[in-house]
Amino acid sequence: MMSKDMAKINRDMLMLRDDQTPKVGASLSQSKRRKISIVGIKPNIPDLNVKPCYDSDEEEKGEVTNIFQNLAGLKSHDGCYVHHKLLYELEVEIFAPLPCFEYWKLQFLNKKFLQLLKSGEIFRVRQEKGLVKPSEILHSGAGSNWEMFDKDFKTFQRLPKVPSSDYYFFHSDKETICVDTQLIVIGREIEGNLVFCYELENHKWFKCPSMITPRFMYGSASHGKPTFFAGGIQMDDNGNPIVV
Repeated sequence: MMSKDMAKINRDMLMLRDDQTPKVGASLSQSKRRKISIVGIKPNIPDLNVKPCYDSDEEEKGEVTNIFQNLAGLKSHDGCYVHHKLLYELEVEIFAPLPCFEYWKLQFLNKKFLQLLKSGEIFRVRQEKGLVKPSEILHSGAGSNWEMFDKDFKTFQRLPKVPSSDYYFFHSDKETICVDTQLIVIGREIEGNLVFCYELENHKWFKCPSMITPRFMYGSASHGKPTFFAGGIQMDDNGNPIVV
């Protein structure tokens, strides 16, 4: 016969707690839901309204500065000098040998190169190194078509049209003179002279103030930037020519 202690143990082993036994007819979907804690990283959603920060440009600029510091044997506190002085001089030395026909393209790189062109430093270095080459500028037709050729007539560039719609200016005689890197065209309109200037640096035409003493068929000469006009014929109020 089974002792009372053994019978108690067997009875306890056969008994199951209510929470350990699945209920009849219960499905897995009806089981008690438990909360699960998920630890993650908050996504970084960019704000499109904020201007981007070009860290790569700053890093590249810093790398270039460090390279020139090592080459020149300069210390870290001379970094400002390297960036603003040495790099500027190197840029001038690099662009000076390029043909003048290509200079106007530099203004589309960034504002820094545009300021470099306007400063005239590149043209000064070209003169010092003997890189200045004469160019021929021809006016083709009665319109505003001007073309610039090199001295061997192997390379040419068509200048932009003069920003004027004056019929009398285009179909009348015009006087031209080259001053440094500028082409000055002096024509006539109904009320007097009309002056336009082409700048090689910007590849653009600009309207200039009229002559102090409007005239035509005059003599002109230039030495660098200074320009001289002498003689010519001036029209009085009645339209009669007067020799100046």
